[in-house]
Amino acid sequence: MQLKPQNSQIQRARMLYAVLALVSSVALLSQFGSTGAVAQGGNDLRAPSAFASIADSQSRSRALFSEAAKVIMNPRCMNCHPAGDSPLQGNDKHRHLPPVLRGEAGVGGPGNQCVACHTQGNYTLLERATTYESIPGHPRWGLAPIEMAWEGKSAGEICAQLKDPKRNGGRDLKLLHEHIAHDDLVAWGWNPGSGRAPAPGSQARLGELIQAWIDTGAHCPQ
Repeated sequence: MQLKPQNSQIQRARMLYAVLALVSSVALLSQFGSTGAVAQGGNDLRAPSAFASIADSQSRSRALFSEAAKVIMNPRCMNCHPAGDSPLQGNDKHRHLPPVLRGEAGVGGPGNQCVACHTQGNYTLLERATTYESIPGHPRWGLAPIEMAWEGKSAGEICAQLKDPKRNGGRDLKLLHEHIAHDDLVAWGWNPGSGRAPAPGSQARLGELIQAWIDTGAHCPQ
């Protein structure tokens, strides 16, 4: 005959189970909290107000652009502003594989245009490839014009280039802000598809930094 445990034994077992479950939950929450804090800190973009303590307006302007450059020089942006005839890929900014060329309009050559692989939006692969999980996409996918090349340049050099209508698509500072703050292709940098880290901060925060940079004289880092 099988004996049933006493009520006190059942209660002790239940209490022990509850304690173990609570300890496990606390440990798991702590782990998630720590991971989230690291991820957020590593992907931060400071607001213009963080530079209000810099009394000299020129120095503050340079500091504001340097903060914005965290996005501008990020691979999500830099990869489409190469100095050569091939786009870049990945966080290490390697040459595009398979090999493709810029073409006359920056959308590839005859028979090998960007739209052959890059569709209207990001496409997540059903089976992960060896080096990527998704193919980025946008209706206007392509390379920036060669006069807008940023590859190999410092933040100060890119800053001067962005202010030059001959090298920024004919934009004055107001149109430059409009492009950076609201263009939907620029917005792709924060929604780059599975397997890619987004650019720091947000497009709205970048727009705030660029506007504050303009308001302080649009001075460039040296």
